[in-house]
Amino acid sequence: MIHQKAQFGIIGLAVMGANLVLNLVSKGFSVAVYNRTAQRTLDFAKKQNNSHIHPYYSIQDFVQALERPRKILLMVQSGTAVDEMIQQLEPYLDPGDILADGGNSFFEDTERRCTLLQGKNILYAGVGISGGEEGALHGPSMMPGGNPASWDCLRPFFEAASAKVAGLPCCAWIGPGGSGHFVKMLHNGIEYAFMQLIAEAYGLMRDLLKMSPDEISRVFGSWNQKELRSFLVETASEVLVCKDPESGDYLINRILDKPGQKGTGKWTLIQALESGSPVPVIAEAVFARMTAADKPRRMILHDILPGPDPEAAHASLSSGKKDFLEDLEKALYASVLCVYAQGFQMLRNASVQHQWELNLSEIARIWRGGCIIRADILTDLQNLFSQNPGLDNFLESRYFTQVLGKAQDSWRRVVCRGISAGISLSAFSSALAAYDAIRTQNLPANMIQALRDSFGAHMFERTDRPEGLFFHGPWHNSEAQISSTVYNA
Repeated sequence: MIHQKAQFGIIGLAVMGANLVLNLVSKGFSVAVYNRTAQRTLDFAKKQNNSHIHPYYSIQDFVQALERPRKILLMVQSGTAVDEMIQQLEPYLDPGDILADGGNSFFEDTERRCTLLQGKNILYAGVGISGGEEGALHGPSMMPGGNPASWDCLRPFFEAASAKVAGLPCCAWIGPGGSGHFVKMLHNGIEYAFMQLIAEAYGLMRDLLKMSPDEISRVFGSWNQKELRSFLVETASEVLVCKDPESGDYLINRILDKPGQKGTGKWTLIQALESGSPVPVIAEAVFARMTAADKPRRMILHDILPGPDPEAAHASLSSGKKDFLEDLEKALYASVLCVYAQGFQMLRNASVQHQWELNLSEIARIWRGGCIIRADILTDLQNLFSQNPGLDNFLESRYFTQVLGKAQDSWRRVVCRGISAGISLSAFSSALAAYDAIRTQNLPANMIQALRDSFGAHMFERTDRPEGLFFHGPWHNSEAQISSTVYNA
């Protein structure tokens, strides 16, 4: 017999779901739990032995155990598992009940589910959650979006569970439809690029400077005390000194260079193409993972394709190690700035495209704690977007133009040194190329348009005519005058 209804329900007791249960319980909430595999529910309940955790072994009993309006967070695998769980829950839900999906669902799936359930008077939310298992337990960054009528009921739980910075919860209502999951997807795209940059910096220190993991750890640790202070730089410093209990060697030396990925980086690239948002560093980070994952091919080509002498490159830096590390610190910071700039530009474009009215200052604020890409730079971005909500690209601000101006020489030296030594710097190079492209008044793209018009009659705009008027050139008749026909855009 149920004597008291639970305040909140969570379905899915893998690491993230289980830790969110413990997080909410620690804040004084009572939580009903259900897992598709009953044994996991039983084991979890026995291990915790907490009167605020209420285990159930059927969907019907689970739903009936919740206060109305029911508030249920799905922590199941994205994709068909979410749709299947919604179908199982629907018969037992009442109008006004709330379903929230806390997994890494594709935002268009969340849009579809919002529309479907709104027609049945069930409030649906897609919640981006970042912070990994530790964040789920101690306080993640939470990015809820969907049916706005769900927010008043979800807010007390999510704000209590989320990380806190300066006393404020790292949680805010993002917007309608799939906006919450879109913002989480973009967060993960930035995460891909940030990690690739850290990996390339590590590679330069390991292969060019011949530094030990312990030495590299100290460098990352010192950087984490300055402008580059962030969760990922701090974590890089920590993992480098972890020892392998089996061999006694640094564990980093025993990890095969075959990184995995779960798809959010790929989704970010697809959406960037859809919205016309250039995010080249994120793109290079995704492709770099693909290249790294193809270890057998690299093993073959290593013995076939020539490259520069690595020992000669190392010798050339023997007396300039300190200077190079100072350059590398500046280059990493400049590249990270470009990554965030590309990410926030994509958020701006998506907000317009989907009419979400995203608050970029609030997004920067809730990313300051709990999430994987939390970094000191986000405080600057929060303040900047708060003061100038319509700012198109934060690199336009005087502060960041000065930062990049001071860093650019170091940035260029690092990229040149690495490339000369035959070290792949796809993210560093891409960030620098993107920086140079956006600051160039006249790009050689006029050649692209000339070629397109020559072979495909795609026409072009002229530098001596108003924009929006298109012309066709006399490419295949040297005696002919340029076409006088003017085409409106």
